[in-house]
Amino acid sequence: MSYIKKTGWLVLGLIGYFTAFSQTKPIYQDATKPVEERIGDALSRMTLEEKVRLLHANGGYRSWGVPRLGIPENNPTDGPTGMRPEFRWESWSDAKANNDYCTAFPSLISLAATWNPDMGILYGKSYSEEALYRNKNIILGPGVNICRTPLNGRSFEYMGEDPYLASQIAVSYIQGVQSNHVAACVKHFATNNQETGRMYINSLVDERTLHEIYFPAFKAAVQQGHVWTVMGAYNQLNGQHCCHNDYLLNDILKKEWGFDGVLLSDFGGTHNTQEAIDNGLDLEYGTALGSEEAFENYYLGNAYLQLLKSGKADEKVLDEKVRRVLRMMYRTNMSADRPWGVMNTREHTDAARRIAEEGIVLLKNEASILPLSLSGLKKIVVVGENAIRTVANGGGSSEVKALYEVTPLEGIKNMVGDKIEVVYQPGYSSGLKGTSAADSLKREALKAVVGADVVVYVGGLNKEPNQDSEGSDRLSYNLPYGQDELIAELSKANPHLVAVMISGNAYAMPWLKQVPGILQAWYGGTESGNAIASVLFGKANPSGKLPVTFPVRLDDVAAHALGAYPGDGKTVEYKEGIFVGYRWVEKEKIKPNYAFGHGLSYTTFKYGNVTVDRKVVDATGRLTVTVPVTNTGSREGSEVVQLYVSDLKSSLPRPVKELKGFRKVKLAPGETANVSFTIDKEALSFYDPAQHGWVVEPGKFQVLVGSASDDVRAKAMFELQ
Repeated sequence: MSYIKKTGWLVLGLIGYFTAFSQTKPIYQDATKPVEERIGDALSRMTLEEKVRLLHANGGYRSWGVPRLGIPENNPTDGPTGMRPEFRWESWSDAKANNDYCTAFPSLISLAATWNPDMGILYGKSYSEEALYRNKNIILGPGVNICRTPLNGRSFEYMGEDPYLASQIAVSYIQGVQSNHVAACVKHFATNNQETGRMYINSLVDERTLHEIYFPAFKAAVQQGHVWTVMGAYNQLNGQHCCHNDYLLNDILKKEWGFDGVLLSDFGGTHNTQEAIDNGLDLEYGTALGSEEAFENYYLGNAYLQLLKSGKADEKVLDEKVRRVLRMMYRTNMSADRPWGVMNTREHTDAARRIAEEGIVLLKNEASILPLSLSGLKKIVVVGENAIRTVANGGGSSEVKALYEVTPLEGIKNMVGDKIEVVYQPGYSSGLKGTSAADSLKREALKAVVGADVVVYVGGLNKEPNQDSEGSDRLSYNLPYGQDELIAELSKANPHLVAVMISGNAYAMPWLKQVPGILQAWYGGTESGNAIASVLFGKANPSGKLPVTFPVRLDDVAAHALGAYPGDGKTVEYKEGIFVGYRWVEKEKIKPNYAFGHGLSYTTFKYGNVTVDRKVVDATGRLTVTVPVTNTGSREGSEVVQLYVSDLKSSLPRPVKELKGFRKVKLAPGETANVSFTIDKEALSFYDPAQHGWVVEPGKFQVLVGSASDDVRAKAMFELQ
């Protein structure tokens, strides 16, 4: 080749190189410019292919950025209680990384049991700092689906049966997460209230029930928490899949509530390209794995691109989806204010322990068997598999690869040191099959507890399938592995029995009258065992309250009483309407084992008379309710003061009362606090499907203040004109 030809090829090569370089040069924007202006600028530089790629995954837990423009990938993390292990990019298998150990925070049902929004902020802030450390810009939580049945395998991930409580705790969690420029993702929108048939079941729910029970926590997340992402549910709602449901996503979420963030699909929850385009889906995850080609063939991948190129899809709709994704990214991994992260710090484990302690509920304390004394005991026998079992690493997508997890037995030993003899017996085993081996374990436990100063039973559920676990519901309301019989026999062998129950929801208690002390400890995370020991021995005064009703039997639950769970295999009809949880119990005058809001303390509280600042209220419905609360015991403690409202006459059926406010107050012995609540028209309203909106009717109302839904201490009347 001649010199001229060689030189020509060199020049052409250099031109091509510099042209390519100029095309891949990242964009540098003025960070002082308004975000919407910067979003428009980035959008204007993107090709059609780049826009489409931004809307679907390119790995199991990641989705496309635009490398040419310096726009990074999105990196979400499961789940709501701590980071899931790193997975391989092309499969759901563990990457076997050695740097992804993290803090396991308590389950969200435990957070809800604190009845303390300050704990939600602490939780979200601590967790998001760990997410930042691993370059995660989306946390796939919180879950706020209402506990419609105690058999729901995923209730431990949610925040109870009441929409107001779930709303307030979820908002605080979201605020904590997003304060560190990590996006929270409220899920699963909507009516994902069972795991049985979750991928296809069609939930039939009327308009009023949706707005009063199943929507409020999502609405609060959007309008009060300003959440940046929402995840659709697997199931169908009234005939259309929730991840591309026109009513849910377009009419309610984006138009009525004004959501300006990203609606992303649950993993594998997308089923149709045209519906995904038209009905509000912005970002698709989990439809298929295995190869680059698999990711390109997502419903919002090549199929969408071809519709755009053929003119069968409107690019304006595409641009709106891309704007939403970019807006979320400018708030998170493209924010100039994004801080550095930290992981497994003492502050985080202390936060996990504090939240776990505040969430533990003292259900029963007959003859003041609790707290246990470090000076008055010589021998403790601990019985139950859950005393030695770690649970953070189970349950489905909420699994956490914890750096460590303190078991209850370890926590008790840490507390007592060498002062008290601690003997352990399993009593039962989740891994045994056949009655012979199970009977042997029971006999050994019964023999060991004879003569002990106190027996601490640690049992309940676990995170195996058909217990508290994603993908399957519980098969029975009773405890598994023969625990009911074991507890009853232990109480006969030694009446000095305290039961520490670990679960994500309610369960049958046929042994209730035989056990003098019961703690509901939930799943407490990294510091679970130490938190349990702190409450057992009185280092922490229990202040948790139940976020769910504990019914005596399944037939006391509306969905079961009406034959409305789990459906016929294709559909499940929410026949109970708005009467979920305590609303049903009070309507039907059913006495549960423990009521919604119940929780005892090692001290006592006295409530004074309720006062309202006006007896007649104008159309705003706004008034202030005040009640004095006094610690009448001998030690410092915290009380959750609960405010319920009752509409004494309504044109539509309403619950006996509904939670509309709560405050947690810490009081020294003898101290009194005047606890005030402000309620307004929203607290007095109900949803009228005939008007497709919220209405408030004039008439007489009653405010009820107390320590639980069945423990009202004071009342006051007012009239709305």
